[in-house]
Parts: sequence; structure tokens; C-alpha cells
Amino acid sequence: MSEWLLEVEDLKTYFPVQKGFFGRKSGYIKAVDGVSFRLKQGETLGIVGESGCGKSTTGRSILRLINPTGGSVKFSGTEITSLPQGEMRKLRGRMQLVFQDPYASLNPRMSVAAILSEALSVRDQQMNRAGRREQVMDLMRLVGLNPNQADRFPHEFSGGQRQRVGIARALAVQPDLIIADEPVSALDVSIQAQILNLLQDLQERLRLTFIFISHDLSVVKHFSDRIVVMYLGGVVETAGKQQLFSKPYHPYSQALISAVPILNPLKKRERIVLSGDVPNPANPPQGCTFHQRCMHCMDICKTVRPMLVEVEPGHVVACHLYS
Repeated sequence: MSEWLLEVEDLKTYFPVQKGFFGRKSGYIKAVDGVSFRLKQGETLGIVGESGCGKSTTGRSILRLINPTGGSVKFSGTEITSLPQGEMRKLRGRMQLVFQDPYASLNPRMSVAAILSEALSVRDQQMNRAGRREQVMDLMRLVGLNPNQADRFPHEFSGGQRQRVGIARALAVQPDLIIADEPVSALDVSIQAQILNLLQDLQERLRLTFIFISHDLSVVKHFSDRIVVMYLGGVVETAGKQQLFSKPYHPYSQALISAVPILNPLKKRERIVLSGDVPNPANPPQGCTFHQRCMHCMDICKTVRPMLVEVEPGHVVACHLYS
């Protein structure tokens, strides 16, 4: 049996660009273009990058909420990109998604009890009504909600409470893997810490495995064991969080980390300001996708796409400076 719970190899997800009256395909948006990583049971992998770099699409492609264009995704040794929909639906109970927006991800016409009961019925269709009601109460206690509020509707809860409902819904099917897609970005800063602490507590108690997607490096550092840095659909660097923050190799990672606020006023960090904008994913540049904004750009960067190479144990980077 593989030591890896999740193995993603050269994952690609392209969306066709259609033009004209007849919707003729004129190209593709390469939202995810060759992403690879592996994840052990009980580990938390952070995925970071600018908006539009393909983080969320990567998460949805792993769950096949979006069908990938190419590549391989193995979950507990099972290749899932080619599974029939019926088999995939059964397996998806072991992989759940916590959405970014707690306001839009819950059905406003259903009470919290109904939302959680629906998820519980997916796991066990033979469970009677009383049994489901009791488990709804247990789930609400597990995520720090008052069970007496089970019959309330989503609009009667705060944003943080709604996100707790979303987490409880994900836990209802007893998953092994939870993909948390920017789970705190829509919440107040004071509430963000509470939700992050809840997720960490649940991970320890239930031995959950997380993919934590965020554009906020300080949040990812707090929550993750290893971090994947993405740029324009691809992986540019992967390392343990301490490795990445103490010595980032890729120029893009260096720029991201230079923007993270430092709490100690006596310490100073030189800010790296990138020039230009992120290229159009429908027409990515040849060679290294970052070369147009890189301060170390060489001739080879403009024509040859760098491969991921290991610069030290557990630390890989895609940059010609180290190849």
C-alpha cells in the first residue's frame, strides 16, 4: 500500500475559448498546467499564489468537480481521473470541499438540521430520523455550535458560524481528505483565527488530511506542514514551511514572502516589488511563465520551461538558476 494518500502528477485543466456566432474554439485557457505533488495521511499541504494562478481549479479538479484535461490523480492508490461517475460519487465521500464563501455555499431555504441531515443520509441511507437528528447535534457540538440552533436557517447565523456549518457538513460523511478553498478569506480577522484553530483541533482529533488553499502566506504558514507555490497554473516551488520561509529559492516565492508583514518592529525585510502583470493564461509566454517579471531573467528563461529540481531534501524549485 502506498504511503501517499494523494498523488497528483502533471495535472492539467484547460478551458476552451470560444469566439464567433458558432462558438468556434480559438484556443484554451490553461488554468492548471502541469501541477504535481503528493500528500501523506494526516498532513496539511498549503497551496499559495496570486488570484487567478489556478489554486481553486486545482482543488476542484482533484475532486473532479471540474474534469481535468490530462494528468493523473491517485487517491489511496486508485486512479480517479478515469473512474465512472458512479464510482467517483462513492469515492467522493472520502474527499470533501469547504468553500470560500459561507454565505453562498449553504442553501438559504434549508435549516442547518436539514443541511447536515442531507449530508448524513449520503453516508448512511439506512439511518432513521432520530439517529440522524442525534448525529446532527453531535456535529454541531464538534464544530462549536449550539445544538439548540439546529432548526435555524443560514441567514440567522454570522459568517463565522456559517463557515462552521460548512465544516460540519464536510465532516458528516467522515472524509479522509478535506480541501479548504480560502476558508477564512471572507471572514473578519478576529474570526479567522477561531476557524483556523477549529480546523487544527479537528485535524488532531479526527486525523484529517488537508489541502489548504489561500493567497495569504501568513495564514498558510500558521496552518500548513508543506507549501506549494503556484504561478500561472504551474508549480514553481514546493518545500516545508520552515524551509520556504527561511530560504525561498524561486524569485516569485521571494517576492511573495517579502510582502508578509513582520510583527517585530526591530526586524526589517527588503520588499521585492514585481513589475508588470500576470500574463494571460490563454496566451502564456514561452519558456518560464515568470520570466517577463523576473529580475534574474536569462536568455534560456525566454525559450525553455524549467523543470522542478530538488535543491535540498524536500525542497524543489522550477528555475534555471538552479538547474
